Amino acid sequence: MIDLKLLDYLESYLTEKRRKRFEEVLSQRTKYFTVATEDVYQLHNTSAVIRSCDVFGIQEVNIVEEVNSKRIDREIAMGAQKWVDLNRYNTTTSCIEDLKSKGYQIVATTPHVEDCELIDFDISKKSCFFFGRETEGLSQQVLDNADCFLKIPMVGFTESLNISVSAAIILQHTTSKLRKSNIKWQLTEEEIIEKRLDWVKKTIKNYDSILKHYKSKT
Repeated sequence: MIDLKLLDYLESYLTEKRRKRFEEVLSQRTKYFTVATEDVYQLHNTSAVIRSCDVFGIQEVNIVEEVNSKRIDREIAMGAQKWVDLNRYNTTTSCIEDLKSKGYQIVATTPHVEDCELIDFDISKKSCFFFGRETEGLSQQVLDNADCFLKIPMVGFTESLNISVSAAIILQHTTSKLRKSNIKWQLTEEEIIEKRLDWVKKTIKNYDSILKHYKSKT
């Protein structure tokens, strides 16, 4: 249970502009849609996906590092990893199992015989959009466990897009459609409070000394 008095105390160290910004951003955050990257080799691609998630209001990103394990490129993510929650998995299996236990359908973003074009995607179900490695694409494991397949229609000679570009296109379309719907996609009040506390901790300098001072007064 979060101490609301502590949260209010900590937020008093923020500027009014920063407090309002947190409020505005959190009102647009969602866990209804999420993203998973599977063993992406190029570090900047995962970092760019995280940045897109922040831009389009996706609160959680799931990173499978079964083969490739690398540090998030801070320069590319431009601080987005501070505001977006990263869930890391050592195996694709554990990632899929966890997501399904949370009620997400697995959406494989790849051309497939049973695929759905982006414009026709049904937003009525909680979804996790899976993106695979740059050259190999998604593993057979993801394809076998996918609930649906999604593709971005292309009419040029190029047959594929960089995963960070694909993620941005898909998220822009699906989140825009979601916000125009009657679906309850927003974070719960409890989730918002948790994020307020998390973000204020990441923002305030000398957090430990401020917390110590608060505890000495209570």
